[in-house]
Amino acid sequence: MAKATAKSGTLVARVCDEIRDAITSGRHAVGDKLPSEAKLTEMFAVSRTVVREAVASLRADGLVEARQGAGVFVIANQMSSGPSLQQIDARRVSSMIEILELRTAVELESAALAASRRSPAQEEAIYERLDDFTRAFESGRSTTEADFAFHLAIADATNNPRFPEILEMFGHSVIPRTSLQGGATEDASTQYLQLIQNEHKTIADAISRGDAQAAREAMRTHLRGSQERYRRLLRDGQA
Repeated sequence: MAKATAKSGTLVARVCDEIRDAITSGRHAVGDKLPSEAKLTEMFAVSRTVVREAVASLRADGLVEARQGAGVFVIANQMSSGPSLQQIDARRVSSMIEILELRTAVELESAALAASRRSPAQEEAIYERLDDFTRAFESGRSTTEADFAFHLAIADATNNPRFPEILEMFGHSVIPRTSLQGGATEDASTQYLQLIQNEHKTIADAISRGDAQAAREAMRTHLRGSQERYRRLLRDGQA
């Protein structure tokens, strides 16, 4: 498979399009195992987060499935006609509020379970993703990818594969500020990004202490703050 060429704007969409073409054309037949995450990262010259989101989109299309400890396998060569969380209109503030409310229901428990179940390696991964966000923020680069990766690391630390699966199904809509900006620039204020950074650290520290209730409340504060921001946008007529 060649390095991804653009059919649509984002890296995720380009990777997803290339793999989808390989499946629908028969280059990856039903029953075949896709290359490993590390291999796909190398092949497409993108981050692991981009690969994970692309695979999640293919799963939402009904083309592949992840099998615990075995990898990702092709299960169909035509897209499912069923609904997908990634079909939500990410340009509408009201849709972003819907996503955030659903995320809250999932991620509060995700944070609590991560506090109770995380391994040392998973705890380290959460702090690594926190550091990634900090570096992106301080260098003026987009923090979207690091933001998603931080939440995904917490979901992984639940040791229940359904939590990261649900999070991956949202794709980029997990970080709604980028969807509302068209994905072009990091338009959020420095003050707002500093607030997110601080909230992320509070969540990570509670998980590290093994304090499930504090982790749950820290995640609630974090996601509730995002909801309030978008509700203000809705009241200001930007929906």
